[in-house]
Amino acid sequence: MRVLVAEDHVELADSVARVLRREGMAVDVVYDGMDALEHTSLIDYDVVVLDRDLPKVHGDEVCSALVRQPQHARVLMLTASSTIADRVEGLSIGADDYLPKPFAYAELVARIRAIARRPHTALPTVLVRGELRLDPAQRIATRAGGRLPLNPKEFAVLEYLLGADGRVVPAEELLERVWDEAADPFTTTVKATINRLRSKLGDPPLIETVPRGGYRI
Repeated sequence: MRVLVAEDHVELADSVARVLRREGMAVDVVYDGMDALEHTSLIDYDVVVLDRDLPKVHGDEVCSALVRQPQHARVLMLTASSTIADRVEGLSIGADDYLPKPFAYAELVARIRAIARRPHTALPTVLVRGELRLDPAQRIATRAGGRLPLNPKEFAVLEYLLGADGRVVPAEELLERVWDEAADPFTTTVKATINRLRSKLGDPPLIETVPRGGYRI
């Protein structure tokens, strides 16, 4: 899952990013609305965690711009206000969910995963291919009933390949969707992660390498 955190409180933004990365998400961080608009115009995010009171461009304007896009990212709006009227106003401009500050990180993660599963992603709650089963909400992957000891990036790559439903996924696409903008585009990290994942999935092999194409399950 590719997530943008747009929050002007630097310590909070960086803390949220660390938590989401531990959950296997690829996270970019911006600290004002102008930078948020620039990032969302260049990168297709699954979810934008959006502080309502951003400087330069207000969070409401950012949200309105996002919902005008044909396949826009889901928006989880954050605010220091917890009044019902404020929540209704935030939802009325197109936010998919609303979370008042302060919040528990566990709830934030759960809400991000929940809105990411809503239609237009069109992915089932549990991904299954033969004896392989992956539950994104519970963060559990099994093969033939045995739990797979995957780290967050391995889990995310497996989730993305299963979600592609047999389509060949280029390494560049995996790098864009599973890693964040800090990733070196010339790195071999995708290949290394695929190799570790193959080893943990066991035999017979499940991940196919398509020459000059990419990978598929």
